[in-house]
Amino acid sequence: MAKHLFFDLDRTLWDFERNSETALRQLYEELGLHEIHGSFELFHNTYKETNAELWKQYGNGEISKEILRTERFKATFEKLNIDKSELVERISQGYIELSPRQTHLFPKTLETLNELKRDGYQMHIITNGFKEVQFIKLEQARLKPYFDLILCSEEVGHNKPSRFIFEHALKQTGAHVSESVMIGDDYEVDIVGARNCGMHGILFDPENSKGHLENEFRIQHVTELPEKLTWVLRSRL
Repeated sequence: MAKHLFFDLDRTLWDFERNSETALRQLYEELGLHEIHGSFELFHNTYKETNAELWKQYGNGEISKEILRTERFKATFEKLNIDKSELVERISQGYIELSPRQTHLFPKTLETLNELKRDGYQMHIITNGFKEVQFIKLEQARLKPYFDLILCSEEVGHNKPSRFIFEHALKQTGAHVSESVMIGDDYEVDIVGARNCGMHGILFDPENSKGHLENEFRIQHVTELPEKLTWVLRSRL
């Protein structure tokens, strides 16, 4: 029976924080915000906090993606007293176009995916990100050829950690739950979500910030994955 790996994309394979900052720095300069506000670091930190809160609301079904995309910059400008409302739409649209074209991956990602492919694993993506930008990321970063199924939550109508999206992925791929593993950076969204449908999970924790989760399968580097998978799948025997 084939073994199936389901990966999260952002912050697991594609280095979201680094790519996002690169895009925002460029837009900050191009739109002249460095002359209006000065500190990119303060702008960036305020944006990250605002964006994280809005993504939480989106994940809970409280706001639409259109509101998320505009409100994250509008709210950031308001918090920093940047009186340039005409720039909100420009930075919002610019970020949507520029960010997914960044190509920073976590170290040795492609090498590890090649190794897993040689080992016979079938690999897939399950992401809460928006379809139109996730596919650009996968193409630009040369990730797309490695994955058979690329499933975005908006196609299913349920975000991770809902069990429905995991069950849908299993059905689409013909994967048996006992031969499937979810790999992601968000414990509640990826690992608990997968567990709720009977799938094992491996937490990607590069900063070792979740050391209190002592009984969980965890990796800090993508290169640890092939060996860790041996232990995870053996535990199902």
